[in-house]
Amino acid sequence: MPLDPTPRTSPTAVSTPRALLIVSGGDRPGVTARLFAALAGPGGGLPPVEVVDVEQVVVHGQLVLGVVVGALPAEGGPVAEEHFLAALERLAAGVAEATGVRVQVESAADAGLDAAPDGRPHHVILLGRPVPPEAVAGAASAIAGIGGNIEAIRRLSDYPVTSFELTVSGAEATELRTALASVASTSNADIAVEQVGLARRSKRLIVLDVDSTLVRGEVIDELAARAGRAAEVARITAAAMNGELDFAQSLRARVAALEGLPVEVLDEVREALVLTPGARTLIRTLKRLGFRCGIVSGGFTQITDPLAEQLGLDFAAANTLEVADGRLTGGLVGEILDRAGKARALARFADRYGISLDQTVAVGDGANDLDMLNAAGLGIAFNAKPYVREQADTALNQPYLDAVLQVLGFTRDEVLDAV
Repeated sequence: MPLDPTPRTSPTAVSTPRALLIVSGGDRPGVTARLFAALAGPGGGLPPVEVVDVEQVVVHGQLVLGVVVGALPAEGGPVAEEHFLAALERLAAGVAEATGVRVQVESAADAGLDAAPDGRPHHVILLGRPVPPEAVAGAASAIAGIGGNIEAIRRLSDYPVTSFELTVSGAEATELRTALASVASTSNADIAVEQVGLARRSKRLIVLDVDSTLVRGEVIDELAARAGRAAEVARITAAAMNGELDFAQSLRARVAALEGLPVEVLDEVREALVLTPGARTLIRTLKRLGFRCGIVSGGFTQITDPLAEQLGLDFAAANTLEVADGRLTGGLVGEILDRAGKARALARFADRYGISLDQTVAVGDGANDLDMLNAAGLGIAFNAKPYVREQADTALNQPYLDAVLQVLGFTRDEVLDAV
């Protein structure tokens, strides 16, 4: 457990000994009170002490309590470390006998209390359905292999995915992501890296892609099927995937294949859309927590605007299909919202609400989302192609969109409280 080694005395003060007491055993009422009462009361030759740091956790009924104490300067001069430790050992024995727990005493040197802080720590989040032991083993080995140390582990959620948050010191984010990438690819678990600090909880705006992110499937494929042009549109999509067409070219070609489609079909497709599991929970939770939530899509406003209204979103941006005499013309109205346009839309909405880009989150699955993912403070590739996963800050390959909440550090209990 990470206990603060920083001395509470000024640089010119006389050095006084410190020690770490570790209490472990079955949890029961009164253990913590008994320990601190013993530290407060005279007896056993223990000098007056100050409490420097405290960490306590109970795991399935088992208590682990760590307390760093320092001897206060005595009137007769500095307190000798050996006398201080001997007095603490006597105190520990008395507390252990009275409470039935184990109490261990370690000197400052043995406990590493005088070690310099090892840089800013990071959170490593493991997510899976379930999280297999090999994922934890692989992550721990990879962290140790780059000189990192796991200071703490806590469970974030057990539903809809199981997730654990590891607090890691001694390694930089880039090192961690590189070292953990192979573990994620071979262990059937997702692994995300986030820096510890206020920046993680300062996120205030989230942008979601629509097709294959907020909803299942691709809207334009559904429209093409109703127009009897599914095979043609699939060929155009494949050409774009192979790099033969850029997004704007492929979008215009696919939209041209929809010429003559009655506008009522748009309503039919929209009503048939299936939200990705967890989408409502994600949006509802973040809205309750004060987030601005919206969608930025390479799809069509005739689909996205009603969807945004239905979900209570704050903003939406997409392309607009041209309509004449109740039918699609096969053209588009206005500027195409392409890869660069998505990033500009993110910046525009952040500016609208007075939110810095560092405080934004973007979630998407395609190459068309990459600029947006990279511009956001946190970019999450959701069930994306390998190329997109490699470029994003974090990748999620779970079927539940609300797993994004665990990447942001929210526990299952916090989610339930918010909804």
